Amino acid sequence: MAESKIDGDAVRSRVETALATHAPGFETFFLARLLDASFRYLPEGVADSDVEVCLVSFPVAPFLFNPQGTLHGGIIAMAMDISMGHLLNKATGATGTATIEMKTQYMRPIGAGTATCEGRFLRRGRTMCFMESRLFDEAERLCAHATSTWKLPG
Repeated sequence: MAESKIDGDAVRSRVETALATHAPGFETFFLARLLDASFRYLPEGVADSDVEVCLVSFPVAPFLFNPQGTLHGGIIAMAMDISMGHLLNKATGATGTATIEMKTQYMRPIGAGTATCEGRFLRRGRTMCFMESRLFDEAERLCAHATSTWKLPG
């Protein structure tokens, strides 16, 4: 088991910042703020409906580690779900979407550094969307892959 020292002051600061800056809505909800997530949509400079990728990057901090000293699988799944949900919202304007199912495959552990998820559409329909997310570590190695089915409102 890897030892990881958690800096209590850093955790308190992250939580306090999330509490002070969160707001209901995409990119600003509490968990995104707690992750200290940043968002980019590609291609840049196109209409929202033409956006094809949502990049969610966040610093991997020791308080997010599992007992083995690497990023916890639940945090990985959450970040990947966020990348897909934010893309769906940006591209369709839909609110009230629901993840019907999600499968996550963990390929390699992630230590300290920055993690980045790339959410993409596999197929866009009127009422259902099929999506994927890939999570990369700071060295751009693929660490996890997820696929999901989303229900659009209506």
